[in-house]
Amino acid sequence: MKSLVRSGALTAALGVGLSIAVLPAGPAGAAGETHVRCNDIAALKAAITNANTSGGRITLAAHCTYTLTAPDHRDNGLPEITGNVTVSGRDTTIRRAPGATPDFRIFHVAIGGALTLQSLEVSGGNVPDSAGGAIWSNGTLNLADVIIKGNRAGTGGGVYNLGGQFRLDRTTVAHNTALRNGGGIANGRNALLDRPGTMTMKGGALLGNRAHNDNGGGLENVRSTASLDSVTVSGNTALHGGGINQFGATLHLTSTTVRNNIAVSGAGLSNEFSTATLTRSLVTRNTAITAGGGIFSGNSAQVTLTGSAVVHNTPDNCSPEGSVPGCANPADNATPPSSNLSPPAGNSSAGKNSAETGKAPE
Repeated sequence: MKSLVRSGALTAALGVGLSIAVLPAGPAGAAGETHVRCNDIAALKAAITNANTSGGRITLAAHCTYTLTAPDHRDNGLPEITGNVTVSGRDTTIRRAPGATPDFRIFHVAIGGALTLQSLEVSGGNVPDSAGGAIWSNGTLNLADVIIKGNRAGTGGGVYNLGGQFRLDRTTVAHNTALRNGGGIANGRNALLDRPGTMTMKGGALLGNRAHNDNGGGLENVRSTASLDSVTVSGNTALHGGGINQFGATLHLTSTTVRNNIAVSGAGLSNEFSTATLTRSLVTRNTAITAGGGIFSGNSAQVTLTGSAVVHNTPDNCSPEGSVPGCANPADNATPPSSNLSPPAGNSSAGKNSAETGKAPE
């Protein structure tokens, strides 16, 4: 994969992509497998269209960048995923061209569709008036050894999972931006179908994502379920929930570290009308402007710590005092936050449920 600071759980790419730049696009190797030569966008689109009908694997050229200059389907760079599609590479990138004038994301997974990405980077998506800068999924989305980097959207700067099944293995979501909430990922309930989103992340990291005017710098989890195992959540910024923000949702953290995140309140985790369980996890060195440097837990919320620690956060570890059993606020920990901190400005009460909505893909 391309060079990027990642958690220790990151491993080498799967190595399933083959360099076939000298070969024409078309069936090759195992049945149902299509190789697409380097940056052949027309062939990539055709392969996805075929896979939507018949399934199968699309293998991209190794060490190659596929650059999209215009949308294929409304505000989606590639054909909408309606079937069972797998796209794999090796040190391979799919990106929106930096100079592209239309706004579009890279992938959209429709209800009933299933997309698996392996050993790829997806970057440059831009949909400021919609959701899912890199990927919007209403179906099934699996990411393995993937980097989601440098995308931008109204909600879900990197990925927007609306009532779908979403799994990430050894995947890094880094330096994405949401104008509202879910700088890295927004995981929300599909209100029309009354179906919550389900997110499972094993290994990898949420790094340096930003929610400009709302909540959930790394992850926004609304009326849905998210489970993170052996994940690093670091350097994310938002109004509330710099690392993770929850509203009416359920969160499970196992062997996970939440550190160096910034927010007005709940810098590590903001938890309202929600349940969070932390097992063998660490919340440390997060900084809030007002309260809840480590965890803010209010409005009928519950946090359970099992073999976990919330320590060395500023200006306190947990707020309100006593809201998180086993979390203490030593007097010498109450240090005023640094004056050079600058979380995004905006309406702190706006968009609490915005992971459930957003402009539908056009």
